Amino acid sequence: MKIYTKTGDKGETGLFDGTRVSKGDPLVDAYGEVDEVNAWLGYARAEGVGAEIAAMLEHLQRDLFALGAMLADPRHRIAVRVEKALLGEADVARLEGWIDTLETGVAPLQRFILAGGTRAGAVLHLARTVCRRAERRVVALGHEAVDPNVLIFLNRLSDLLFVMARAVNARAGVAETEW
Repeated sequence: MKIYTKTGDKGETGLFDGTRVSKGDPLVDAYGEVDEVNAWLGYARAEGVGAEIAAMLEHLQRDLFALGAMLADPRHRIAVRVEKALLGEADVARLEGWIDTLETGVAPLQRFILAGGTRAGAVLHLARTVCRRAERRVVALGHEAVDPNVLIFLNRLSDLLFVMARAVNARAGVAETEW
């Protein structure tokens, strides 16, 4: 299989149902933002976040492929055929469990904190902001256009990335800068 197909040379791309849409379509923009979050998570893993968080990030990268597939499947047909392309309540609960676990290793928040700390912590803060942008793009599609779990997952993911950044910094002994 070649990496180039030439089917997008005129500014269009294909959705999973075969529909051709502009690469400027809001749906394509939304799953493009999700793809960017995925890339930032890979960068965070490469910066050295520790084995536990690295495993979580890898799982999240797989989740984001599923989320992108859900967005690129407007008629909701792929999930019937490809189980790994589906996110649901159990996946959101997993994120909440990870948040609860990681929060036990950081000081309670008293004030806003400035993004930064270690390189890995700063990258996770950046990933969080990109995740929030992806969430805004999904919201702009309209609630009827996407599975509700997509929006819930993105909302919880940004919370998790914030806590991960704090945990990475705390484990490295780097103090947070309060605002």
